[in-house]
Amino acid sequence: MSSYTRSHSSQQSYAPSAPSLPESYNQQDHAYNSFPPPPSDDRRRQQHQPPPSYAAGYGQGEYSYGYSGFPPGTHPDVIRSFQMVDRDRSGYIDENELQQALSSGYQRFHIRTIRLLMFLFKNPYDPLRIGPKEFAALWSCLGQWRAIFERYDKDRSGKIDLFELRDALYGIGYAIPPSVLKVLISKYDDGSGRKIELNFDSFVECGMILKGLTEKFKQKDSRYTGTATFNYDEFMSTVIPFLVSYD
Repeated sequence: MSSYTRSHSSQQSYAPSAPSLPESYNQQDHAYNSFPPPPSDDRRRQQHQPPPSYAAGYGQGEYSYGYSGFPPGTHPDVIRSFQMVDRDRSGYIDENELQQALSSGYQRFHIRTIRLLMFLFKNPYDPLRIGPKEFAALWSCLGQWRAIFERYDKDRSGKIDLFELRDALYGIGYAIPPSVLKVLISKYDDGSGRKIELNFDSFVECGMILKGLTEKFKQKDSRYTGTATFNYDEFMSTVIPFLVSYD
């Protein structure tokens, strides 16, 4: 049995604990009511501490307002984060605006990760921008990745090393071979000779790439055998977007 099928059960998923991808990626809807709301700017200033990044909040007895495209129950603070960067009030935001919305003084996302998120949570009507529905789903997904990251950041350093990454991926259903894991983490080697460690930004990028490619593979392996057949065009169109679109 292949490593990516180790946690397969009667449920239709290779990695039941991994955050879901959006509808456009042939996945089920995100659970918009799973997490407490992110703090507002006023509460952040009062608390004098880093914001709990993307602890995605929806449906605390609240109702959505302002932008009608948000799912019912979306917390006002999530809507407000979108509104603050949607300066032209178009109802859509581009990659630079998304980077502003997701980044803070305590966490900044590389534009490469932002572009990957834009690709995975793409708006079917405008591939260069995302709307309220995609933004809400993306925020929720990041909240789930944050919880996973913090669970396996055993020393609370704000970074995870090779072994913590291995444990985190295994914990969400991906028993990645050591050789593949080393290739994956080598992408983040800065050439300094120091031990390679990933911050949350890089962890999200790794996790989303693995999740996205696995879901594409799963579409070709409906019987969960660990094997799939791709022709050349299908293979290239599946893999290339994850390799070259985000630098």
